[in-house]
Amino acid sequence: MKKLSKTTFILISAATLALVTGCASSGVKNPSGTGVTRLNADEQGFVAGTGIESQDLVAVADQMARSILAIPQIANAPTPPIVVLDPVENKTRFPINKDIFLTRIRAQLNSKTFGKVTFLARDRMAALEKERNLKREGAVTATTDPGMQEFKGADYFLTGSLEGMSTRTKAGTSDYILYAFQLIDARTSAIVWEDMAEMKKQGLEDAAYR
Repeated sequence: MKKLSKTTFILISAATLALVTGCASSGVKNPSGTGVTRLNADEQGFVAGTGIESQDLVAVADQMARSILAIPQIANAPTPPIVVLDPVENKTRFPINKDIFLTRIRAQLNSKTFGKVTFLARDRMAALEKERNLKREGAVTATTDPGMQEFKGADYFLTGSLEGMSTRTKAGTSDYILYAFQLIDARTSAIVWEDMAEMKKQGLEDAAYR
């Protein structure tokens, strides 16, 4: 048997030590399967069901925002109408965050219409009333509101409902969802605008929504 040179022996020993050390300290390995995939909110990914998903939210909210801007009460108003959001009713079988639709419609109108509509932050009333009381008591200054005016009232309420029909057989699951939104005159209760979108999906398996 041929003897190894001293240099060769050292190199082999170092490589073996590195291999053993690497195996011993490998730690947690990445799980097998598909990793995280980043998608646009209006895209349908490979994790999908027959219910309300992000691409539906984007499409519906964008349609409603454009539709609201087109009505005379908004487009031809001499001053920006004041709108308050009224909670959406979720009558579907899906336990979703229903008010995310109104949040997106409001954000679209606020960010892209240059003050065409004014929204009131009624969901922050507790903090606003506390601030107003502090100003009245003189605990804080009120340089931007020296007259201590009352909070503004609404011209319109923006609200809506999500309604659905479901069918389930051995062949799979089918869901129809109607998205309906209204702008209601706060003085007369008249519905001055209403629009809707509807979608139907079918799939082999149902999905769990949170």
